[in-house]
Formats: sequence, C-alpha cells, structure tokens
Amino acid sequence: MLTKGDDYPIHQTAEPIAYAGTDRNFYDRYFFNGYAPDGETFFAVAFGVYPHLNVADAHFSVVRGGVQHCLHVSALLSDRLDLTVGPIRIEVLEPLQRLKVTVAAAEGLSAEIVFEGRAFPIEEPRFIRRNGPRAFMDYTRLTQNVRCTGWLDVDGRRQAIDGWFGSRDRSWGIRPVGAPDPQPAVPQTVTGFFWQWTPLNFADRSVFFHVNADPDGRPWNTRAVILPDGAGPDGGYETSACRMEDVELIPGTRHARTGRLAIPLDQGEAKISFEPFLTFLMRGIGYGGEWRHGMFKGELAVGREDIRLSEVNMGSPENWHIQALSRVRLETPGEAPQEGLGVFEQLIAGPYRPYGL
Repeated sequence: MLTKGDDYPIHQTAEPIAYAGTDRNFYDRYFFNGYAPDGETFFAVAFGVYPHLNVADAHFSVVRGGVQHCLHVSALLSDRLDLTVGPIRIEVLEPLQRLKVTVAAAEGLSAEIVFEGRAFPIEEPRFIRRNGPRAFMDYTRLTQNVRCTGWLDVDGRRQAIDGWFGSRDRSWGIRPVGAPDPQPAVPQTVTGFFWQWTPLNFADRSVFFHVNADPDGRPWNTRAVILPDGAGPDGGYETSACRMEDVELIPGTRHARTGRLAIPLDQGEAKISFEPFLTFLMRGIGYGGEWRHGMFKGELAVGREDIRLSEVNMGSPENWHIQALSRVRLETPGEAPQEGLGVFEQLIAGPYRPYGL
C-alpha cells in the first residue's frame, strides 16, 4: 500500500511506509503538556498512530477549576504523514524545535498552541522489557521542555497562553495497544510496573528524571539530565546514579504526596524537592479507560468526558496513572536555590515492596 510517505527518504524497512515491521503493537506517538505560571490551568495532548491496527487517535484534555475536560477522537488511519485526526491536528513547523497543535471547535473545546523547545531534545535510553520470550516494551523516546504560546477554550471561556512552560515527547516502538492479546505469554514474567517521570522547568534550565523498576525496587531503566537553556545535542549533564528519595504516598492511593530527587554532581549532590498540588488523570488522554490508545471505534468517533476530580476514587486502578503538577525546589552546591514547576508522572501497577505495596 503506497502512501505520501513513500516519496520521502524515510523508510526504515524494505516495505512501504504504511507497514511498520511485524509486531501488531507497534505505535508512533506525540505527547504535549503545558501549565500556567500560577498552576491554575494544566493541559495535555496525545496523538498516536497504530499501523498494524489501522487506527489513529488523538486527545486534548484541560484541568481548570477542579474539573478535567477531555476531548477524545479515534479514526481509521489514512496516511501516516497526515497528522490530523478529526478536529485535532499537529504541524511540525521546525523539526525538533517548534510544533503546533490545533484543536478545531468540537464538543465545546478548542485550542491553538505552539510549542518551542528550550534546548535540543534528549534521547532517553531505549526501553526494552520482555514478558518471557515476547517483547512487552521496546521503544525509543525523545523529550523536550518547551515554552507554550497561543490559546485554549473550554465552553466559550478562552484563555491566553503566554509565558507558560511545559514538555513534549515523541515515542515510537512497541507497547501494549488496542485490545488485549487473546493469547498471553506463559508463564507471565511481568508481575508489576513501576514508573516515575519528572520533566521540570526552572528559569534557566530543564531537569529530567525517569525510572522503571522491578517490584523489589531494582531499576532497569533510569537516568537524570540537567540541560541549560539553548543547549545542543551534547550540552547537558547526565547520570544514571540518580534516585528518588523520601517518597510519602497519599493514604489510600499510589500517588506521592512528597518526594526528593537526588542527582550526584562533581561538586556534590543536587537535591530537588517536590510539592504536588494538581492531579491530571492520564486516562483523559487515552492511557486506559474507554478511549484507550489504539482501540477501534469506527471510521470516526468523537467524544467528550468531564471528570470532577474531587469526586474521583484516586485509589482505583483506572486512576493509578497520573501526572501531578508540582512546585519544585532545586538546591545545587555553590548556587542559590531555584523554584520551578514541573510534572511528577507516576504509575505503580502491581506490587512495589519499597513503598509497602
């Protein structure tokens, strides 16, 4: 099947661009978030294509006034270079530097937002995890902190976006998507999943941390990066000798109330303390729930969901995966402390013995 992409020198296999290897769980995804300087508004966007499922989907979700307003769209995949799913469109204005998301008015939500990178994106270590002999995860992700400009509108209340920070990422490879596999791997070897991810924005730099760990707390993929504004591909400091300490969970949940990130440096140890204050449910952009990534919903389906966060059971499994907007404080030896904002993404599924789960 030939598509527009076949006229560009971007092939990765001997087949047309429409085909992506042989694993039915292959995906290719965009993610964006942003937040007002006062932390009163938080939004996120997800856009994914699933070539072997012949599905594309996109989501736009805004938290304001204690309510998470979600726009969900799913459609048949037409062309992998057509970055439009229903009312949601992505434009790559300058690769690896400037991208634009447009949400045409639908179900009471709309937006037009430009994301400009603060530095060259980081490439996270490749994520590979097997369930017995079968690939459970095998993907690459780039991450970039951004400045956001534009506007968003919820039910006729338009809000200008100026001076906002956020993050974006691009990931591609293999993850569980669409309907569950009817023939699971035996015996099951993936008994739990622990994930923390913290893209943080300070006045003159970005700080990134992530960790995947097994149920006993042993990391199998972790790294921290400190990246000054304007840094190029090799302009940051990185280490895998980083750790999240002093995590205290909110009772009855798997979400952190506090935490402290330690990053070893030549001159000592940088410490970042977290004060989460706003919860964003990742199911609002397709990470689980009725609009799960890659689910076939027909030729074109558009839906809205409004979630009153004070009424949600945060201990329920569909709400385990969150991004917690957090006030953060960076203390670096020899420097004045810095205050910033960032995300503390958390997903703990199954047992995690260091936290008593």
